Amino acid sequence: MKKKLEDSDYNELLEIIIEAIRSKKGEAITFLDLTHLNTTISRSFLISHAGSTVQAKAIAEGIEDQVREKTRRKPYHREGFDNSQWILLDYGDVIVHIFQKPFRDFYNLEELWADGHRTDFAS
Repeated sequence: MKKKLEDSDYNELLEIIIEAIRSKKGEAITFLDLTHLNTTISRSFLISHAGSTVQAKAIAEGIEDQVREKTRRKPYHREGFDNSQWILLDYGDVIVHIFQKPFRDFYNLEELWADGHRTDFAS
């Protein structure tokens, strides 16, 4: 069962994930706050993309390593590592999406979840 994080733990998790993405040169980091929406599967999405399958996998593995090292948390679910076109890491309150650029453009989660409050971060 997924447990809702306290705000301080949630903010810490977001910071760790964003820094892990940056450390592996993830591009166009976007945060979507979904808390004000009535029917959501998570509090937020963090979305980024990579230039290759190798980089996408490295970003996702870097996130897992950093989160586990600093918070002892593992994702509830992880998928997409086989082809690394769209990797998903589910941390309950935060769902991380790491795409290869063409797949990010195609699925366009930012538009699909346009009702969320969007914040873009420097890579």
